Amino acid sequence: MTTSEALRKVGLKATLPRIKIFEFLQRIEERHLSAENIYQAMLADHEEVGLATIYRVLTQFEAAGLVIRHHFEGDRSLFELGTNKGANHHDHLVCIGCGTIQEFFDEVIEQTQIEVAKRFGYKIIDHNLHIQGLCGSCQEAAEKG
Repeated sequence: MTTSEALRKVGLKATLPRIKIFEFLQRIEERHLSAENIYQAMLADHEEVGLATIYRVLTQFEAAGLVIRHHFEGDRSLFELGTNKGANHHDHLVCIGCGTIQEFFDEVIEQTQIEVAKRFGYKIIDHNLHIQGLCGSCQEAAEKG
């Protein structure tokens, strides 16, 4: 499926900025980026898309389910290219020292969440788990420092 078809499938017109941003998100290795990070990286790739446009497009992508917005640290939003609801679900470990984000999936945690929801009479529609701590490198630096 082409980028234009993917955008139209979720009800978005295939404009040049949307195509550029979507294709950029598909090809980068870093999975959790702020709008400012995306702007800087696209500038470095000689892609001229304004920061305000990036914010607007990311909000549209979020509403359409193409990206997931995370709030790991304070007011800062990080965006991750989404997948269909439930597909490739994962959770996050977030280092409060250096900001690295490690994705993980654990079947025991997933099952426990279902059991807890059931115990309290909830039907899970969606969930988001992120655990904050210090990565190994930051722990070593803190011990040495």
